[in-house]
Amino acid sequence: MWTDIIDLRDFYLSRLGQVTQRMIRRRIRLMWPDVSSYAVLGLGYATPYLHPFMEEAVRVSAVMPRAQGVLHWPPEGARLVTLADETALPFADNSVDRILLVHALESSEHLRVMMREVWRILAGDGRLLAVAPNRRGIWARSGATPFGHGYSFTGSQLSRLLRDNMLTPLRSGTALFVPPLSSQMALAAAPAWEKLGERWFRGFAGVVLAEASKQIYAATPSAVASRRMLAPLPEDITR
Repeated sequence: MWTDIIDLRDFYLSRLGQVTQRMIRRRIRLMWPDVSSYAVLGLGYATPYLHPFMEEAVRVSAVMPRAQGVLHWPPEGARLVTLADETALPFADNSVDRILLVHALESSEHLRVMMREVWRILAGDGRLLAVAPNRRGIWARSGATPFGHGYSFTGSQLSRLLRDNMLTPLRSGTALFVPPLSSQMALAAAPAWEKLGERWFRGFAGVVLAEASKQIYAATPSAVASRRMLAPLPEDITR
């Protein structure tokens, strides 16, 4: 079940959400240090993590699933976000070089169909980076954050999900070792938590990440019977 867009927005506006964004964004950036000449797409609620790519990528865009809702993004400039059904993404085959999944895998009730759509639009030499709640971490057990709702995954389960959907796992990572608390003391110590966690407690991270490539020799997924592109975001939508 998708987390409501307002709840996601409010979480990332909070102090805990800001720290979460910095910790996960740092890991994403380490895995994708250069996206120049690429088209980058975020699916789910990935906009907090897309901004660093905007100065490099040929194109940056975001899809927010209609069951989740949508907010204007970025706050300034042209709209780069689309509201769509995650089982019928409004992009041509092989048209996206980099796809970032955040707050998507844990929420979709049509996970396999969504992943086949991701496979369809991913370029032959493209890369997918999936971020998902870690089943062994305390974040997946806390209902106070978006990572405590829906499915959660171990690293091996995430890798298996990718393989089962015609994607080849390349490398993995972890992030978010700070406890899901709003305490000023805990949040101030977040960088220290990350260093300790990455060295000694990787199995207990808040999220697991996995990068994968497209299996171009795999059978083409069954076409979605009805592919719809929803209407553009209205001008007066709540920000």
